[in-house]
Amino acid sequence: MTDEIPQLGPEVIKAFVRTLPTAPGVYRMIDAQGEVIYVGKARSLKSRVTNYTRPEALPVRIQRMVASTANMEFVRTETESEALLLEANLIKRLKPRYNVLLRDDKSFPYILIATDHEAPELTKHRGTRRRKGNYFGPFASATAVARTIASLQKAFLLRNCSDSFYAARTRPCLQHQIKRCAAPCTREISVEGYAELVDEAKEFLSGRSQGVRDHMQRDMAAAAEALDFERAALLRDRLGALALIQSQGDATAKSVEEADVFAIHHEGGQFCVQVFFFRAFQNWGNYAFRPRADSELTDTEVLEAFIGQFYESRTPPRLVLISHELAEPDLMEEALSSRAERKVYVEVPKRGEKRDLVNHALNNAREALGRQLAEGATNRTLLEGVAEVFGLDEVPRRIETYDNSHISGTNMVGAMVVAGEEGFSKKHYRTFNIKSDIAAGDDFGMMREVLTRRFTRLTNESDEAAEDENTGMPDWPDVVFIDGGAGQMSAVRGVIAEMNLPKEVIFIGIAKGEERDAGREKFFMEGREAFMLPHRDPVLYYVQRLRDEAHRFAIGTHRAKRKKDQIKNPLDEVDGIGPTRKRALLNHFGSAKAVGRASLQDLEVVPGISSAMAQLIYDHFNRTD
Repeated sequence: MTDEIPQLGPEVIKAFVRTLPTAPGVYRMIDAQGEVIYVGKARSLKSRVTNYTRPEALPVRIQRMVASTANMEFVRTETESEALLLEANLIKRLKPRYNVLLRDDKSFPYILIATDHEAPELTKHRGTRRRKGNYFGPFASATAVARTIASLQKAFLLRNCSDSFYAARTRPCLQHQIKRCAAPCTREISVEGYAELVDEAKEFLSGRSQGVRDHMQRDMAAAAEALDFERAALLRDRLGALALIQSQGDATAKSVEEADVFAIHHEGGQFCVQVFFFRAFQNWGNYAFRPRADSELTDTEVLEAFIGQFYESRTPPRLVLISHELAEPDLMEEALSSRAERKVYVEVPKRGEKRDLVNHALNNAREALGRQLAEGATNRTLLEGVAEVFGLDEVPRRIETYDNSHISGTNMVGAMVVAGEEGFSKKHYRTFNIKSDIAAGDDFGMMREVLTRRFTRLTNESDEAAEDENTGMPDWPDVVFIDGGAGQMSAVRGVIAEMNLPKEVIFIGIAKGEERDAGREKFFMEGREAFMLPHRDPVLYYVQRLRDEAHRFAIGTHRAKRKKDQIKNPLDEVDGIGPTRKRALLNHFGSAKAVGRASLQDLEVVPGISSAMAQLIYDHFNRTD
């Protein structure tokens, strides 16, 4: 008896067309393996799906998709804008191979003025908005946020310390001494006076900067007239900080208070979408995305799909400026307005400052894609060189490099960095906290554990041909570089021999040169004598970069772990104490040391601490052992 071969293509689709409504909705095309290969939306499901029953009139890419279709699923919606939003959600979740995919769906940081405290805190925020307060952003990078927060502290003297640090203060900290905080913690300024500073900061970040500046200038003039030169100088410095914030960025907006600017450019079969964020008439940074899209698609098709996915989990601003006219701009406006719960305008500006902003974004997209293509060509050349120098059968697509870090056997960590055709792939970096009982300084034992864990998991969870859906990076490495010489490689060969890997992986050891001289490294491979590369060989420089990146990543992880251990709060060691109870205890007593000295009766009056929990805390700090 033979397995029944599933029907594919137009005949399958025709069977669905007969029962489809003329209402809007979303459809999914599914292949014989049950994988969703395409998600689309339609004003009329019946009309749209009928088009797929005549593949000879369709582009080659769509013909291949239709030929692979074994099943379809449908969701009816009330409006076409609902269908557009649902389509974007499903594409991001399912990642069908025939759709345009927003590969780098990063979260952007915001500035938060938290209002859940008598003295609101100025801080950076990324992720879900759970904390009560005012959010300003997005900013393109954490660096831009940190720079802006530093200037805001100078301009408005808002605190950026934690609530527990605030509660423990008995005198102003260094931030007050360097004129970056008004020190409400010790009442150097009243709560009411601090609230006025907070309101000014909100006004400024909301785009009403001129009113804030005028108010400061009047206060400065009044202070000078009253011969209060110290206050006048403070206000002068605050005005200077405001000017610094407003001067940041390489593109300013005089008439655009709040907008996102999108510009797309394609070259060499690849697309780049540059996004600029303008808030409060200021440029808050930009970011270059590289969506995965078929080279046959037009800029308009890719941009339309990209914008839908970009705002699937983000709130759009009041204005979206784009470089290309969309096929259905009214529909996009309706969908974005529905998500923002207010009117959103989508425009392709033809003249004036808005057009200048779009052109600026378009130039940035063109330059970013040019750099990426040049870097990609260079990386491909280097990978071809790696294949030639080390005698590989094929050019490697994924290279992993491993290193360890510790101090006298403490805080031992292993690190793995990954590189491919597009350079270092930081998304795939991994760290390994050494768990087994290894003697202090046993680098061989550390590497043995790291490789065992890495390849055991890889063998159990991934087949040989699996790839990252977003980046196309293979799950399995072709080449593994190990920071170590003959002894380290002997340990590695023992581990690999025990595991009997289903895929051949080339392991290469890198031993540092005499007196750790860069350029005199020795390489160790199975079946070859140790060898060196010519001093000026580009492949040698490339391998040195891989090793140095692994070393940097390992040391950075080790230092972070060591620092965390050094600043660990004693309350973290008490069973049952989570962030909420810890915050309640620190707010009540001011410090962990004070909690440790507290009596049982004092602990019981803390909000959220039950009698049983108070007893547990008291016993932890007062045990005789």
